[in-house]
Amino acid sequence: MDQDYLPHELKINKDLDGITKKMLDEHFKLYQGYVKKSNEIQKKIKEADKSEANASYSFIGELKRQETFSVNGMKLHEIYFGHLGGDGVPKGDLVKMIEKDFGSLDIWKEDMIVTGLCARGWAVLAYDYRDNRLHNYGADAHNIGAVWGAIPIIVLDVYEHAYFIDYGVNRKDYINSFFKNLDWDFANKIVEEYKLGK
Repeated sequence: MDQDYLPHELKINKDLDGITKKMLDEHFKLYQGYVKKSNEIQKKIKEADKSEANASYSFIGELKRQETFSVNGMKLHEIYFGHLGGDGVPKGDLVKMIEKDFGSLDIWKEDMIVTGLCARGWAVLAYDYRDNRLHNYGADAHNIGAVWGAIPIIVLDVYEHAYFIDYGVNRKDYINSFFKNLDWDFANKIVEEYKLGK
């Protein structure tokens, strides 16, 4: 039986260090929209006329293109919001993995910040099964820049909607606030779930 995607809850009920509850609430509404659209697209795909499919334009083709945008938008936001509310203190197996693959936590963080400043949408620390190591990947949209066979572990939203209420155009200060509030336990649960530290 088919089942809709269910939205996660926003676990944060107060201002964070450098990130207001107002900004998080507004941002969370956008995530809820991705969940709603993902469910809507799934239903429309089932009902669409498959016989008209072609690469130039068809209703089913447009649904399939937008499916990846909505579903990835939903999933990336779930990890992003899951990270917020921590104390920012690096810990756990993920720190050892970062030190092994990047040389040090500082080198990784500098590269993650640079990735966040360069990308138009997302900076993602991911474990790539192709070479069995961590990478900071930038993505210009939910469905542009994703790397197949890689598991997102730390996800930083750098779209303007993620920081504009609190920071205007000052993306770098927002990124620094993200790190202050990063929940390393949440990231380590992803490492454990996928047995990435082994």
